[in-house]
Amino acid sequence: MKKIFILLVACLTTVGIYAQQVSAEAFQRWHESKFSMFIHFGLYSELGGVWEGQPVKRGYSEQIQSFAGIFSDWYGDTALRFDPVRFNADEIVALAKEAGMKSIVITTKHHDGFCMFRTATTDYNSFDATPCRRDFVKELSEACARGGIRLGLYFSVIDWHFPHAYPISSHNCDFVTPQHHAFSKQQVTELLSNYGPISELWFDMGSNTPEQSRELYELVHRLQPDCMVSGRVGNDQYDFAVMADNSYPEGALQCPWQSAASMFDETWSYRSWQERGSSHVKAMEKLRSLISVVSHGGNFLLNIGPKGDGSVVPFESDVLKEMGSWLRQNGAAIYGTEASPFRTRFDWGMITRKDNQLYLILSGNYPADGRIALDIPGNRLLKAEGEVTEFVQKGNQVCLTVPASAYTDQTIKVLTLSFDAPVEPRPMAVLKGNTVLTAQNATPNYSYSCFDYYSNYRSTVSYTWNVSKSGLKQLTLMYTPQEAGKEVEITVDGTSYSVKLDKGKAQTLPEARLAWGERYLCGPGSSLFDGPSVLQTDLQQAPVRRGSWKAVEKEQDEFQANILETYFLMQEVEAPKAQDYLVEVGAGNGIEVYLNGRSLMKHLNPYRCTFRTEQVLLPLQKGKNQLVLRLYNRFEKKTGYLLRPAAEQTLYRQTFVLPEAAAGTAHTVTVRQKGLPSQHTDTELANLRISL
Repeated sequence: MKKIFILLVACLTTVGIYAQQVSAEAFQRWHESKFSMFIHFGLYSELGGVWEGQPVKRGYSEQIQSFAGIFSDWYGDTALRFDPVRFNADEIVALAKEAGMKSIVITTKHHDGFCMFRTATTDYNSFDATPCRRDFVKELSEACARGGIRLGLYFSVIDWHFPHAYPISSHNCDFVTPQHHAFSKQQVTELLSNYGPISELWFDMGSNTPEQSRELYELVHRLQPDCMVSGRVGNDQYDFAVMADNSYPEGALQCPWQSAASMFDETWSYRSWQERGSSHVKAMEKLRSLISVVSHGGNFLLNIGPKGDGSVVPFESDVLKEMGSWLRQNGAAIYGTEASPFRTRFDWGMITRKDNQLYLILSGNYPADGRIALDIPGNRLLKAEGEVTEFVQKGNQVCLTVPASAYTDQTIKVLTLSFDAPVEPRPMAVLKGNTVLTAQNATPNYSYSCFDYYSNYRSTVSYTWNVSKSGLKQLTLMYTPQEAGKEVEITVDGTSYSVKLDKGKAQTLPEARLAWGERYLCGPGSSLFDGPSVLQTDLQQAPVRRGSWKAVEKEQDEFQANILETYFLMQEVEAPKAQDYLVEVGAGNGIEVYLNGRSLMKHLNPYRCTFRTEQVLLPLQKGKNQLVLRLYNRFEKKTGYLLRPAAEQTLYRQTFVLPEAAAGTAHTVTVRQKGLPSQHTDTELANLRISL
């Protein structure tokens, strides 16, 4: 396993995606564990989603103070009766271990500001404000030490009780005042000083400035160098990215990441009136989620919400125990594995890999002909174990036949394929040497970038191509004027070179006689910047709920907007032939450009940037083209758009001669921009074209 870990880090470092911040041993422990327990437990657990005898059906139950509009003193009085006599830390540790979980993350303080640990910063805590006078973080830390399981801590940056914090808002992502930031640092210092080794610090919500995020990140590593920091601290200051609640990425990421999931999407904490259904159905649902996350290279954090008396809900206990039973039989396919070597999605299930094994997890639909086929060039299949009636290898293709009995509602089966050597990640299609390399035919390498929770998105940090060409000697780079002056790193077959893009030979694009149709604006929409990379829309289908397209005439406009709003601008362009065309676009805090339904480029603009103009090279198809701009407003009171043809249809051409020709007939080329604010920042090279 150690060899695979070293290869992983080497690979990520080569493409400039993930620079390790903790020790190799600490990262390896975190990365290999795959499955952990989340615990939402606090004053809200006592209320159980009910206020004044009525279920509060709006929002998460751990945020009942906000969603039920409870006065702070009324909510605080809940502490007077909070006495969770059935909270038993050793029993929770035993349940986590039986479930196959390798660590536990508990809420030390949620948005309500009530601390589940004894703290000198406020008496609004479980020791000083309740009849039980207990430090639950201390109890769990000691139980984890006794049980041999790691402890992680959740910490809400939002605090509705602290006088110098911003008031309660519906989105929980307000700015953090200097006094509030100092208060958070005091509490984090206590948590990382008084409870032994902490495996991860799970920050949540709030909108830190870049400086505040950096201070929290550095504070954690100063106190505990090997404590992994979650991405929700904001502004790309993290050791692992975190998806949105109960969300999963479209594919593998080239950074450490985690999906956090609740038993029910509607809540994280205990809800007394929750309809729970079958524990077996829920166990299979969450098992498939675990498998999906691990097959894409991530870790899975599954939540339980104890009752107000501290006891674990029997339904949730049953779900975890059933998952643990499966993992005891099939854990080799989960723990210590890496992401599937294929970027292809398979309807029949998922794949993980470790050493010389591939694990085919039959979590999908039974293949129509009962056959599974995989292209695995350069590897010889030695053995297939599990419910396989036949397996053959013809050239690069491995074919398996599985019976219908391999798919059942009762459990999920695993096939183990053993090869003569590790199966390395498979490249996308190999391009011919005379193909122009573009962002559209590249294999994009992704990380996650953000200001905060709502702006968290899958960023493209580099592009990779696999090409066939004998004796690669030089690369011809073509780019727009906005790329001029940037420094890029070009890696050819593992050797990296720095290239400054200058204003080389200018080349005018062929004249384009385009027909520009009507222009339409739609919004406001989703508060999240993340979203699918495919957008299908027309005048009858608005991309936002309860929205509609309205005709606009201006090529540039500014208008009033609320924070956390998205608008879409749609433009039809008809081209007499397939051709490249240069346009200028503009937006505020973030922008995405779709051409004919597919995302062409996407990135956040610099922190608090109110408007930014840039160029986009459009690969237009012959006939009608649909151009859509997604305009993202995270912070401001106004937003706007710009869309117009570039005044000069000019590209620059620069030839880079390799210091030493790349031998062989197949080559891997990767490009990324250097000097960016973080390793997770989008590389912004969607306009680049490369000829070999």
